[in-house]
This record gives sequence, C-alpha cells and structure tokens, in this order.
Amino acid sequence: MTFVATGGLGSQIGNHTDQVVEQLGRAIVSGEYPPETMIPLDPDLSEMFNVSRTVVREAKKTLIAKGLIQSKAKVGTHVRPSSEWNMFDPDVLRWHSVLKNARPFLEDLFEIRLIFEPAAAEQAAKRATDAECAALGKLCDDLSTGQDRAAVAVADLEFHKMVLKLSGNRFLQSLGDLVQTALYSLFIAEANERNDQETHEFVARHRAIVTAIANGDAEAASEAMRAVILAGRKIELST
Repeated sequence: MTFVATGGLGSQIGNHTDQVVEQLGRAIVSGEYPPETMIPLDPDLSEMFNVSRTVVREAKKTLIAKGLIQSKAKVGTHVRPSSEWNMFDPDVLRWHSVLKNARPFLEDLFEIRLIFEPAAAEQAAKRATDAECAALGKLCDDLSTGQDRAAVAVADLEFHKMVLKLSGNRFLQSLGDLVQTALYSLFIAEANERNDQETHEFVARHRAIVTAIANGDAEAASEAMRAVILAGRKIELST
C-alpha cells in the first residue's frame, strides 16, 4: 500500500499543494497579484503558507499549467496577462465566479454560452434518438418536481450537460464546466425561490428545447436554447 493510500507523506504533500494552489490562485485571479507583477519568492511563500519548498514548487507547477504564472530562472515568477489564462480550467472558472465584481466574467461566460449551447441543441435535434429524447424529457420533469433549489439546480445542470452530450460532438461535450460555473452563479444569484409563475415559465422554456429536439427541428432547438440562456443572463446580470 502506498503512502498516498495510507495518508502518509505523499497524501500530506498533495493536500498542502492543493491548499497553496487554491489560495494563491484566488489571490491572482482577484488581482491581489496583478498581471506582470512578481509573486513572492519560494522561501517567502513557504513561510507564508507554512509549507515546505517542495509543496511550493508543486503548487507553482500547477498554476503554470493553468496559465496563471510563468517562472524564469534567476528572474523569478510573474503573473501572466489574464488573456493568457486557461479559462476552460475548472479552478480558474471557479475562482472567477466568486469574485466580488464577477460581472465582466459572467458577461463573457454568457456570451460564449450563446455561441456553443444553441449550436449543441441544433446538433442534438439532428442526432438524438427517441430514447435519448425521453431521458432529456425526464430531466425536464425533474426541474418542476425538485424538492428544493439545490435539487432543481442539479437537474438543470444535468439537462444542459445532456444536450451537450446529445450533440455528438466531443468538443461540445467537454464544455460542461463552463455551463456548471454559469448555473452555479445563477443558483447563488437567485436568493429567493421562484414563484409558481416563474417556475412554470422556467420549465416551459426548457420543455421547448426537448420538444424541438424530439421533432428534429434544429432551428427551433437552437432558438429555444438561446431563450433559456438569455433568461438566465437577465437574472444574473440584474443582481
């Protein structure tokens, strides 16, 4: 049995590394370390986070892979321009979603959703089988019968991810993290439960997607998905 499995040294390093990645990543995304500025040296980071230099080096490797920082020998480590960050990385998405002023990020997020999700619905209308449409319809039912907001949020996420899957395009299928971040931000924005009329309209908009896909109507599926995203965008950006 390995150290990692038994909670030994390997596990401890991994856990500490994740903590440093989380805290340093959040600090960079929030602007505490602006683009082109240097982050503290390894000994300082080691003292700051109370971890070994090995942990610091591993954390920096992870942040380099995410595109947030760049390290050069005898120069140090600086923050890269935000335009070079890997915005498809789940952690980078999450760190942006919890910013105090997340509006610019959310505007970009909804803009890209309006590009790829209607396209996914259009492709789903061309490819989905009857059984797959029935499964999508079941998820739509779950939107109206969810016992609480959390259950509805999960059903909503699974619905959108399934549309991406039914597109049959592997690149579209891989964009689920973008959708998850957007729907999570909506979940947080909706401080109050929907009233009966709002719930009816919410479900009806999703039902229109199912109907269009089941009918093989690609154009209608695209427009129905666009309507769902625009409705969510209106709620999110009005908060």
